[in-house]
Amino acid sequence: MPRRTARRLALAGAAVLALTATACSGSPGSPGSPGKDPDRAESAAEHRLPMKARELLEYGREGAESEEAEHEMGIQGEAGGESVEARTASEQFAQARTAPGIVNPDGYRQALAALNALTPVGGAWTEVTNVPYNADDTRFRDYYSNSSGGSGNVTGRVTGLASDDDGYVYEGGANGGVFRAHLTGTGASSAQVWTPISDQLGSLSTGDLRLAPNNQGSLWLSTGEANTGATSYVGQGVYALSDPRTGTFRPQDKVGTEELDSTTINALRFDKAGTTVYAATSRGVWSHSTNLARRSEPWTFLFAPNPEMIKKTTSGDGATTVIKEGAYADEPYANAPYANIVNDIAVDPKDAKHIVAAIGWRSGALSFPAPVGTIYYNGFYESRDAGATWKRVKLQGTLPADDVGNVTLQYSADSSRVYAINQSPRLLNKTTGTANTVLDGVYVSRSGNPAGPWTRIATSEKLAASGSALKQAVGGKGYGPGIQAWYNQSLVVDPADPEHLFVGLEEVYESRNGGSTWKTIGPYWNFYFSCWGTDFSQDFAGCSQTTHSDQHSASIGLSGGKAMVYIGNDGGVYRRPANSRAADSEGHATDWQSLNDGSNDNLQYYAVGVGAAKPSTLQQAGTYIGGKSLPAGDPIVSGGLQDNGGSITFEGSGEMSSNFGGDGGDVLVDPGDGCNIVQEYVYLSMRVTNTCAAQSDPAAFSDTAKATTRDIAPPDTNARFIAPFAASGSDINTWIAGGAHVWKQTQGFAIEDGSAWTSIADLTKFSSTAVATAVAAQGNTYVAGWCGPCNNSGFKRGLVIGNLTTGTQDVVKLDNLPNRYIGGVAVDPSNENRVLVALGGFSRRFTEGPGAGTGHVYEYTKGADGSWTATNISGNLPDLPANSVKVLPSGGLLVGTDLAVFYRAPGQTGWQRLGTGLPLTTVMDVEVYESSLYVATHGRGIWKTALPTS
Repeated sequence: MPRRTARRLALAGAAVLALTATACSGSPGSPGSPGKDPDRAESAAEHRLPMKARELLEYGREGAESEEAEHEMGIQGEAGGESVEARTASEQFAQARTAPGIVNPDGYRQALAALNALTPVGGAWTEVTNVPYNADDTRFRDYYSNSSGGSGNVTGRVTGLASDDDGYVYEGGANGGVFRAHLTGTGASSAQVWTPISDQLGSLSTGDLRLAPNNQGSLWLSTGEANTGATSYVGQGVYALSDPRTGTFRPQDKVGTEELDSTTINALRFDKAGTTVYAATSRGVWSHSTNLARRSEPWTFLFAPNPEMIKKTTSGDGATTVIKEGAYADEPYANAPYANIVNDIAVDPKDAKHIVAAIGWRSGALSFPAPVGTIYYNGFYESRDAGATWKRVKLQGTLPADDVGNVTLQYSADSSRVYAINQSPRLLNKTTGTANTVLDGVYVSRSGNPAGPWTRIATSEKLAASGSALKQAVGGKGYGPGIQAWYNQSLVVDPADPEHLFVGLEEVYESRNGGSTWKTIGPYWNFYFSCWGTDFSQDFAGCSQTTHSDQHSASIGLSGGKAMVYIGNDGGVYRRPANSRAADSEGHATDWQSLNDGSNDNLQYYAVGVGAAKPSTLQQAGTYIGGKSLPAGDPIVSGGLQDNGGSITFEGSGEMSSNFGGDGGDVLVDPGDGCNIVQEYVYLSMRVTNTCAAQSDPAAFSDTAKATTRDIAPPDTNARFIAPFAASGSDINTWIAGGAHVWKQTQGFAIEDGSAWTSIADLTKFSSTAVATAVAAQGNTYVAGWCGPCNNSGFKRGLVIGNLTTGTQDVVKLDNLPNRYIGGVAVDPSNENRVLVALGGFSRRFTEGPGAGTGHVYEYTKGADGSWTATNISGNLPDLPANSVKVLPSGGLLVGTDLAVFYRAPGQTGWQRLGTGLPLTTVMDVEVYESSLYVATHGRGIWKTALPTS
């Protein structure tokens, strides 16, 4: 959101929804272009804020006034830089997996089968980041950190939450699977060791978690995250665990057959008796019996507003009817994945046959085909006969029927009223003026009738005035509550009180009188409030702990006999007593408890780097408040994370902290000194530190001259959201970075600023929109993969191989290289005339689109005539998007993919799965340090294993 906190990737993956989104360039105020007004003097109140919080205000002012054009099914527009960056990030993550086509729903399932057929080689994987991750560590209170923001211990995005009346809590990570904890009390000392319980499944992407409506009922898991970010990992349907307190999910716990495979599932809802479960999916509304003796029966398709956009096919044995999108090359409806998105379902507690579905795409849905910009089917639909027939609800009151977007619904337990959060397509598509929110409002129908009349009980302005950290939005400044209502929404009504509800947007809000008044009980962060200061002796600098930002899930259950509200967001799980009134003078809750102790490692990394804990550097870093210091010993591991900054882990001591704020991207670490770190924010905004970014001077929190990090971003104008950079494998002081240009600098970690970079290749000469997707260098050779356009509409990619010393570039033919995203490149350390290329997407069998081709790993060799020839060396490698490739000193090859790491031994042509015990989640980066291999996963943290010896 600010330059330090450009939040929100609604990601995690290979989306069937990623269709025609265009990559946005950085808006004014983006990293590398702070967008500050030199003529506007800072107020005294603003000056006392840390630098990054001050930039929030500036970035918001500039970003809200600028608009980014985005091709959303032909609809233009975007509201504010915060949402621009979030959506750009999610779209670009998807492009690596889908461009230039649409993924067939069978893609992941068949890839998993091929993976399971391979015999593992090597030893067991060990988790590195399963320790508490402290976002407020006072040792790293540099101006570029989030320290004292108030999030405390954090983990990755939690999209599903369920809790019972005996202290059992279940949380589902966006791409990390399900964890269970038994919280025996109400205080911070209650037990909270989390246990993973879904690692045996083929998909760790979580859409929703629900307990069947009885205290010791089954736990239902929908796979396939669905935050309408268009890039959520599709899943493998729904699973039901009969003994959730002690059991673990197994493949045989699947409910149904193939009907919901490769969908995203936003919600599971039960009738009050618990006999029927309903699924809100990207392919309409479905139902199933909750009788687990009938789990193998297929799901029943109930409703979709555009059924002509869905085709029916039969499974291989011809026995099962499967419904899939019709968005394939041989069909006319290219926008089919957007046509039947069900955001939520509400079942009337007093009438099990009365079902309400909120349906629609966040930007307003088109009738297919229809004139661009025409909104047709977004809205509420209901059935009063358990789904047999449906009709569109004619909305009454203040809820606008022509402006329904992403919606969350919930009845009160007594059915006396129904509440709704509504995101506005009109605001999302606003192309002129300012739009500092996309929230239409929070509503209640006090009749309990989904037709209304609806009364708006909260607007962005009303929530901003309730103690929000986003209150600067008032008067058109900065961002307002709901700027990302297309992505983060949660709603829970107290089962004991129909007037008591909790609403989650970027922050957590509470009303005890049905929405007449509100309190921001979980503010975005603490920086704007009177309690905040720079006292190094306090983790939260005088304020109480708040929650992490961006709320996705909520639940109310009992622990120690007391009702507790649990909140899931981009930083993990938080809780407090549901009826607590403990608050400071501004209405912020003072009794939030982070439940993120490291055992629920859902961290979503993009990259990892490892270096030695050098005693002289650690000593030079200074003396730290309270006698704290940086521990020597085993390696220092750094990484960049979605919405959780840059992390630093002192592997020997088990200490883990955030030393860079905001989103974290690519990372580079000096193998000889792990305190020499380069951390990307986004868009190639890079900062370097020579002290691990540790800080002992309180003034450095707002004085850039005293910071221990330096801005070294190259002067690029159009880098990818997560842009690549790397050191040469033969010279740690020679770096290259990729944006619209390929950049080089030779000062290593002593670099002082961005002026050290020089352009060695202009990618825009190949395509006006070209940007680098992967870079590598060795000796005199460098290689850069690029795309532009990078989305499915006009997708183009290329490869540049050049000489670092002379600046010359070779002509590289792409005839044999599939027309797909280049996810990773490498130069052979023993042969500069050999280059490896790893490709994203799926092969032609699973990707529809021009020139998708087959294979994921290609070898380029340079002939005597200077030409480069590509050879497909994929062999038996499963058909999975590949994100990273490495050539080992032994000559062996490593590839990180969306489900596992694969190894090809020297002199061999076949691939093997590397190691045992690594969860089935996305491996974004593989890095070698001494005799170990470290991998960054986008959902389950950082892991390591010994390098294979044969």
